[in-house]
Amino acid sequence: MTTLANRPNTALLVIDVQTGVVEGTHARDTVVANVGSLVDKARDEGVPVVWVQHSSEHLAKGSDAWRIVPELAPDDGEAHIDKSYADSFEDTTLETVLSGLGVGRLVVAGAQTDECIRSTLHGAIVRGYDAILVGDAHTTEDQSEWGAPPPDKVIAHTNLYWTYHTAPGRTAGTVDTDAVDFGGTS
Repeated sequence: MTTLANRPNTALLVIDVQTGVVEGTHARDTVVANVGSLVDKARDEGVPVVWVQHSSEHLAKGSDAWRIVPELAPDDGEAHIDKSYADSFEDTTLETVLSGLGVGRLVVAGAQTDECIRSTLHGAIVRGYDAILVGDAHTTEDQSEWGAPPPDKVIAHTNLYWTYHTAPGRTAGTVDTDAVDFGGTS
């Protein structure tokens, strides 16, 4: 259903599952395990896995905190996107990589729910992609001290509104890890 012409393929987009990003996040180990299951399934089905890594003043590229968590290991042939903004498309090569792979549908997992996950989902939909959020494979840190809801509520709210998100000619939605269908609309 994507509005992108000649882009029938799906990719798994793994956003910011980095040591310093997911350390101390809600249900960290479960989310990382679910991301691992998604990566294995995508690889088994020949679906491209695209790894996104954030860097900033507080998350220096090449540092231990910047590295993908030790439980996950990107393959050498898998795309890697460096970013410095919340939206994984903003000022990166992501669009070029996805276009080259013929991808018009994204299955999204990673961190942080209330920043990079939300921004990338919206960035994808406005650029013409179908964007499916894996509801039990994203997480965030506790920012309730600054007025945000607790992390489980942030995650639940994001899952709720993305389930019902719509755009002309594009598909959004939320599914759990065990219900991900890389071959078609979940």
